Amino acid sequence: MGRALQHRAGLLRTIFRPFFGPIRHHFHLSHLVQDKTITIVGGGFSGSMVALQLARLPGLLAGTVHIVEPRPVPGPGLAYTARRPEYLLNVRASSLSAFPDEPTHFADWLRRNELGGEHDFCSRQTYGRYLQELVAELLAGPAANGLSFQWHEQAAVAAAVGPTGQDAIIRVADGTELRSDAVVLALGNFPPASPAPPGSYSSHPNFHGNPWAPGALRNIGLDDEVLLIGTGLTAVDVLLGLRADGHRAPVTVVSRHQRWPVAHGPLQAAYPDFYAELRHLHTVLEVLDVVRRHARQQIAAGHDWRPVIDSLRPHLGRIWAAWPTSEQQRFLRHLASIWAVVRHRSPPQNDAIVRDMLATGQVRMHSGRVSDIQVEGEALVVHTRHRRSQQVLRTRHVISCTGPLLDYRRIQDSLVKSLREAGHLQPDSLGLGIQTNERGALLDAGQQASSVLFTLGPSRRPAYFESTAVPELRQQAAALAQTLSRLWQ
Repeated sequence: MGRALQHRAGLLRTIFRPFFGPIRHHFHLSHLVQDKTITIVGGGFSGSMVALQLARLPGLLAGTVHIVEPRPVPGPGLAYTARRPEYLLNVRASSLSAFPDEPTHFADWLRRNELGGEHDFCSRQTYGRYLQELVAELLAGPAANGLSFQWHEQAAVAAAVGPTGQDAIIRVADGTELRSDAVVLALGNFPPASPAPPGSYSSHPNFHGNPWAPGALRNIGLDDEVLLIGTGLTAVDVLLGLRADGHRAPVTVVSRHQRWPVAHGPLQAAYPDFYAELRHLHTVLEVLDVVRRHARQQIAAGHDWRPVIDSLRPHLGRIWAAWPTSEQQRFLRHLASIWAVVRHRSPPQNDAIVRDMLATGQVRMHSGRVSDIQVEGEALVVHTRHRRSQQVLRTRHVISCTGPLLDYRRIQDSLVKSLREAGHLQPDSLGLGIQTNERGALLDAGQQASSVLFTLGPSRRPAYFESTAVPELRQQAAALAQTLSRLWQ
């Protein structure tokens, strides 16, 4: 009986060897699934989130995901690299999970590492460590779905789309070319635009055009006078850094409106969603009237107005998109600066420090707009205008805290220029970012969506206006990963 079974098994192997032999002896995933290559340009938060979401795609995939990031460590990016414990996140930890479907992921990580709780405002460097660990796991080996991840510690310097529009080549600084079936532009924020007309000040060692650049403020002496331009969250961080370093000299802050970010209030119950009242409104004033009414009702009931603003968060993109361009322009002219301080708030402890510095005279406010900056030896002379008056301020250091440059018509990055000049990247008319379709695909001059070029993050502000915070970016990353999964279909 045993010999009969062996004979039959041998006969079956002989018959089916042409079919099963190659799989048995030379099996590889690529025999079942076609290899695809995705290049993510930028390994900061947005790019890292796309990579993490690609690794979580279900099924069996085959291919390589290139992460092009010149910084020494992928993951934290510019926003979360600074090793300054006084630089705090302006959102509580409970809202900062990397994964939309695992809302406690970051808070759980904090508890495991004994670094804080879900209601804390953690340091940026702590969050950077969290992101770094997540990306390190990706780079350690293939994901469960078969995708491999490779980090290129270089800058992307040019991009070219193939003749069929179905692939692209990314060239990095050492000349290596990465042929890609899809390219994700996760470019983050670019340094602020010059606060004054071009001049020799821009190359002066005491002019700090990008306060987030590594070592940007190291040459400021403890008794050097400093002038800040702007009063946003960046200015708050700079003041906290100067204070932590023991800086003693007065700091002058030049601002048109002198509005500092509002402080976060205590944890409160969520305000009921009232988007149904806004759904069919198409002007800024109409939306503003409804929001004001709800805020007044909340205050009259003895409650805080902040939850009213917070309840709008899931709907901000739709509210923005419902406005015609003329209304979007109206908002940018009249309300954007107010929205920035009530929506993007400061941790209470940071707000208390800034108010103390103002009360003691360590920080002095100056109303106006910078019109010119001139160099006089080691000093910088700042000319300001406010209504019909002009003033001249002399200082040792000038730090631009005016926020990132968003206008892709003015960005001179070589990769951006190569795509813009080839017609593959279209800046929007409001100077907020890049024109895309609803999936984040870049639109060309004819408004045709690219099959290979995609973007997310601040570059998508034309579609959403709010496109910089963790909750929005992680959702964009998850949606984009689903779009890219179609490469294997």
